[in-house]
Amino acid sequence: MPEYFDALETRTAEEREADLMARLPQQVAHAKANTAYFGQALAHVDAAAVNSRAALAQLPVLRKHELIALQKAQRPFGGLAATPYGRLGRVFSSPGPIYEPEGRAADWWRTARALFAAGFRAGDLVHNSFSYHMTPGAWILEAGALALGCTVFPAGVGQTEQQVQAIAELAAAGYVGTPSFLRILLEKADELGIRLPSLTKALVSGEAFLPPVRDALRVRGIEGYQAYATADLGVIAYETPARAGLVVDEGVIVEIVRPGTGDPLPAGEVGEVVVTTFNADYPLVRFGTGDLSAVLPGMSPCGRSNMRIKGWLGRADQTAKVKGMFVHPEQVAEIVKRHAELKKARLVITNPDAVDAMTLHCEADASGASGEALAKALVDSLRDITKLRGAVTLVAAGSLPNDGKVIEDARKYD
Repeated sequence: MPEYFDALETRTAEEREADLMARLPQQVAHAKANTAYFGQALAHVDAAAVNSRAALAQLPVLRKHELIALQKAQRPFGGLAATPYGRLGRVFSSPGPIYEPEGRAADWWRTARALFAAGFRAGDLVHNSFSYHMTPGAWILEAGALALGCTVFPAGVGQTEQQVQAIAELAAAGYVGTPSFLRILLEKADELGIRLPSLTKALVSGEAFLPPVRDALRVRGIEGYQAYATADLGVIAYETPARAGLVVDEGVIVEIVRPGTGDPLPAGEVGEVVVTTFNADYPLVRFGTGDLSAVLPGMSPCGRSNMRIKGWLGRADQTAKVKGMFVHPEQVAEIVKRHAELKKARLVITNPDAVDAMTLHCEADASGASGEALAKALVDSLRDITKLRGAVTLVAAGSLPNDGKVIEDARKYD
């Protein structure tokens, strides 16, 4: 049985980076020329010069939460799609609503690689329990399974008794869907007294895949792996038999940036996942997912040589409402930019005596008179930028938690 989906997975880091950076200027030029949004957002950018990660980091980040307003202003995709109706295959709707296009190419969402890493092979029957109604989840996994040479049973959600019966009678080899629904199906099988010996593998997504859940599946003879994918981007990263983080897909460039900014962070620091795709139909450049993760150092023990990330670590959109006014991560980032002495900042919101209060905790190398002057200047900046009064506390460099939070809502309501 082959160990890797293709030779791309084991090329050297230098080979991969050279390939990605050679393709990047073409994708930026394509996005500028064929989408209204990037035509305007990157109007003054020389696409040919965007041939390094440093150059890419100078481009603006388009964040997922902006799509709702963009799509309301310009139908149907906010000026982000390069392919019109008639040449697209399907259109989906996610909560928001946010509409997503699907092109006609095989494995358009790049799912086959993740399925292969999870043990799926040509000839397998795949039981697909993602929803086939409006949202793209089921189609994302189905496209990859078909490209891999599998056959798909389109189960969707609900009708658990019939689903268990189908798995048993058709001898499905693998499951795709959420881990919670797989647990429901297995419990229903126990209740009905139906054995499912053919079901030995699973690729799950859409929810956190916690170790206790993974271990419970293994006891039943099912090896479960997770994929990190979104309706906008397809597969971003996937788990391998090494169980050592998620390996980034070969078809994207992933950056981890400080929330509220577009500034890349070093390996190990938690920040927002920003992705650039090479998709011709929906050419998203520096798309901020709103998810938090961190880069893991080194190469995966499985031999795949691409960057690894820790997986989903929370949400980067930490907007909070204080005394009736919204406070955004971008505002905290603006305060940090105003003061070169700062390394990092975290705005903590509390409500002592049921009254909202803000304290900006700042990592800075300043003490004594210089520290007092900096704290006073920071109080002024906090008020100028947020239009709210707050306190400032200076802390030692490296003392703030490495969890990606720039706004911590610590208010208690009990």
